[in-house]
Amino acid sequence: MKVKNRYVIRSHVSERKFRDLIKYFSVDLTATQIAELTGLSRQTINKYLTAIRLRMVSHCRQASQPLAGQIEVDESYFGARRIKGKRGRGAGGKIMVFGLLKRTGKVYMEIAPDCSAYTLQSIILGKTEIGSVIHSDGWRGYNGLVDFGYKKHFRVHHGRNEFVRGNSHINGIESFWGYAKTRLVKFKGMNKSMFNSHLKECEFRFNNRGQDLYKVLLDDFRKKPLKLS
Repeated sequence: MKVKNRYVIRSHVSERKFRDLIKYFSVDLTATQIAELTGLSRQTINKYLTAIRLRMVSHCRQASQPLAGQIEVDESYFGARRIKGKRGRGAGGKIMVFGLLKRTGKVYMEIAPDCSAYTLQSIILGKTEIGSVIHSDGWRGYNGLVDFGYKKHFRVHHGRNEFVRGNSHINGIESFWGYAKTRLVKFKGMNKSMFNSHLKECEFRFNNRGQDLYKVLLDDFRKKPLKLS
């Protein structure tokens, strides 16, 4: 039976229940915890959370203006434990994610096929303004960025046990990796087809830090009601 709910198109869940769902989601409870607290089935919770995450993916795409200023870039690997004998970049069994972070600003994440210069520099060129200052580690895939017109490119060489040199470091983006992995590990594995939406949820939450996520989401769904698949 459909009920009145201005936040969701053709909803079977009341506004009160939906607001409760959003409240618990905003404080980062799991689907199982939300189901227990709301009395809704796990299947229903999963359907709503999938729709919410897809809306977040859409917002991340629309809000993804080129970053400018002091930009940190780095890659990280997500997924199951590494295959024995596979270490470092390109570690087997992992999904590679490339990230860019404007210091004191927003972050942008993208699943990348590899860590080649062509792949990494294409993303950097598409997601940052020329004239920005780039900070990276010593990976050769970043060679030549200044030739494209970037103001400066500073590196720290982790292989030489160098992590900070004056204002040169990538501590901001590495802190984001820690945040994202801590969040995602609680799901205890997920379908690879859902990984991007969970990754973009991390991006959305980070970029809206300092705001009341509950109010941000309700306001968004009030303006454009959520559509379930």
